[in-house]
Amino acid sequence: MILFDTNILIEIYRNNPVIVALSGKIGHENIVISDVTRAELFYGARNKVELQAIRRNVNKLPVLHIQSEISEMAVNLVEKYWLSHKLDIEDALNCKSCRTEPPLFLRDKRTLYASVFPFPETSIAKV
Repeated sequence: MILFDTNILIEIYRNNPVIVALSGKIGHENIVISDVTRAELFYGARNKVELQAIRRNVNKLPVLHIQSEISEMAVNLVEKYWLSHKLDIEDALNCKSCRTEPPLFLRDKRTLYASVFPFPETSIAKV
């Protein structure tokens, strides 16, 4: 199971060949999203048609719901990784959305590399 970040899903919508290929290797059955990612995708819809398409796609994926203790764990992650890896609060919340801590597949907004957190130093593809 790999928790997909919003930026990865946006790259899939944009048909980024690298991200689409990596996602295919991961397999649809292994992809999950968090409440944060779900809300961010809805927030980014530009019109009702796009919102309906996003809703159809999101409803096909398992959603990990954020629990009360998640915020404290996310804050600790940001404190630990902000300076070294620029982990922001949204990504930290995504990473801590599930107690089993599945890897988080994210696209770094600054370096344009995709990586699987908690191993951000190991970029897996330039996108």
